[in-house]
Amino acid sequence: MSSEKKVAFITGGNRGLGLETARQLAQTGVEVVIGSRDAQKGETVAKKLQGEGLKVESIPFDVTNRADYKSAFDYFDKKYGKLDILINNAGIAKETFGGVNTTSTISPADLRETFDTNFFSLIELTQTLLPLIKKAPEGRIVNLSSILGSLTLHATPSSPIYDFKALAYDSSKAALNSFTVHLAHELKDTKIKVNSAHPGWVKTEMGTDAAPMEIPDGAKTSVQLATLPADGPTGGYFHMGESLPW
Repeated sequence: MSSEKKVAFITGGNRGLGLETARQLAQTGVEVVIGSRDAQKGETVAKKLQGEGLKVESIPFDVTNRADYKSAFDYFDKKYGKLDILINNAGIAKETFGGVNTTSTISPADLRETFDTNFFSLIELTQTLLPLIKKAPEGRIVNLSSILGSLTLHATPSSPIYDFKALAYDSSKAALNSFTVHLAHELKDTKIKVNSAHPGWVKTEMGTDAAPMEIPDGAKTSVQLATLPADGPTGGYFHMGESLPW
């Protein structure tokens, strides 16, 4: 069944930035579906947001389980016949940020797990759902990156991230940025916009309480990119409306 209203899918949407992004996006009138590895937790937070008067549903979804990709496709295809917004929010970090540079000692297992979740799985999911995004009047794809994916800033001694070297996480986000650029180019003659978002250093489980930003502010960049107007940018790397160096 098709819908005139916009519908969005947010991976890893049952907590932290994903949950707040779902709340803020739903507040704009978008129907939001969150993907949660824990089905019960997903249902619980969806009901909480519904209690706030928001249109939010939850489906079981694990970005590392390829079978869930088809299930997600079938869900959106049957219920909406399209997907207006995909926010690739799910991600992991195996390393400690701001500690000792362990580039020469990080295990191949940690590298592979990080890339599988933050890069390979994200691409496969996007490819799976892209036919539905193409059916939307103006599709939007938001890839949750990080300023730590900036090669320019990592190579600049005066930059604020120069001493924050976490090879697996940083390089997975740099690769993700490359995917953003390449997909945006492929879709440049369509109405679909693809952008990378740096939410900021946010007080989440990954960001820890040492982070300076609160979760509501951290969600703003994703929401901005998910609701870009027709003349908005594509193939960019943004934080709070400002471009970041690749």
